[in-house]
Amino acid sequence: MANETASSFSPTFTIGGDLTINRMGYGAMRITGDGIWGPPKDHDESIRVLQKAVELGINFIDTADSYGPHVSEELIAEALHPYPAGLVIATKGGLLRTGPNQWPINAHPDHLREALEGSLQRLKLDQIDLYQLHRVDPNVPFEQTLEFLQQVQEQGLVKHIGLSEVTVEQIKKAQEYVTVVSVQNMYSLDNRKWEAELEYCQEQNMAFIPWYPLSAGNLRATEIIGQVAQKYDASPNQIALSWLLHHSPNILLIPGTSKVKHLEENYRAASIQLSSEDLEVLSNL
Repeated sequence: MANETASSFSPTFTIGGDLTINRMGYGAMRITGDGIWGPPKDHDESIRVLQKAVELGINFIDTADSYGPHVSEELIAEALHPYPAGLVIATKGGLLRTGPNQWPINAHPDHLREALEGSLQRLKLDQIDLYQLHRVDPNVPFEQTLEFLQQVQEQGLVKHIGLSEVTVEQIKKAQEYVTVVSVQNMYSLDNRKWEAELEYCQEQNMAFIPWYPLSAGNLRATEIIGQVAQKYDASPNQIALSWLLHHSPNILLIPGTSKVKHLEENYRAASIQLSSEDLEVLSNL
């Protein structure tokens, strides 16, 4: 994929033709307890993080009914409702929680209906701007899940629909039922397994939202990222996030944290302008 030049990446992206958001967003998974289970250790700091995100100009917050479960959505409403104009809250359904770090899949329409109704209630919304299927369920015909998503969109409960951890073939299948506006797959500077999906999304003008956007632990990559970071007086994490913004204009970032200081560090990555040479070095990792 051709990279944009260092000085030209757009700071915004428009989802679904009508939701223009800043590409540096916030992922609200980490404002829960250990194992993404139960309430956070520091409730007040979690509230401050959410409020600070909006103060900084972040207008895209990504969550899910399964974070906590329910805790993340409840905290978002507590911290930010009534929501400022232009704030897009994306949530997801399709996973069950049976304990810390346990995520069984359930994308049966009955479960999704319950999850969606719960999300609307917790977030104090009449309509979810972006509702994402958290996972394709191997035990439920994909068509059934897609028919459900089509139905709730027609009912006005959901404005736009996204998918998570899907292949190009699955995206194309979903497009037979709904307009897919975003894909959230695992992706980072040193984990590009889903490059074909990213490219397909760019062609289709769909947002691509990498989860786990920071280094996957490749030692050589870590060393090179560290060398580039020194040039910009930045942290390796900031460089990894900046590279994603430069790499493709449809990438939206949702790094998560439960600390205001860390949130501010992540946000600063959006102002780092990588040179063409450094972009090339990083892209060739």
